[in-house]
Amino acid sequence: MFTRALYIISIGLLIASFGKDRAKTRAALVKGLRAFSNILPDFATVLAIVGLVLTFLSPDIVAGLIGQKTGILGMLVTSIAGAITLIPGFVAFPLAKSLLDRGAGVAQIAVFISTLMMVGFVTVPLEIRYFGRRVTFLRNTLAYLFSFIAAFIIGMVVL
Repeated sequence: MFTRALYIISIGLLIASFGKDRAKTRAALVKGLRAFSNILPDFATVLAIVGLVLTFLSPDIVAGLIGQKTGILGMLVTSIAGAITLIPGFVAFPLAKSLLDRGAGVAQIAVFISTLMMVGFVTVPLEIRYFGRRVTFLRNTLAYLFSFIAAFIIGMVVL
């Protein structure tokens, strides 16, 4: 129902935009299609990899590695995976839902998503170039620590 409402609102706003300025609306649609076509190969690749991984990971394996009962060790595993992985948010959240459905713990997934979004192990060289070594390591260290704090809070609230 909510999705349908969003579609109706979007179509209504698109019609209103066409009514106000057809040229700008067409230009925006073309720009959006180009952006979509540029991101589609990466998105499809990541989804295919995630699909294959989830095919081979049974719920028992997921629960054993990063389940609720794995505690801090499972959180460390997911935090490292999140810190070194470069996945866009629009892929990370469906992946997190899939892992939760397969038996992953809430706190473990919270720390995964948090480190994925805030800690940039892969982007450290670029970050050092623009912000300097001290700021980069301070930001990443604080983000890593905050990920655990956030995960503990989420774990207490959700459970």
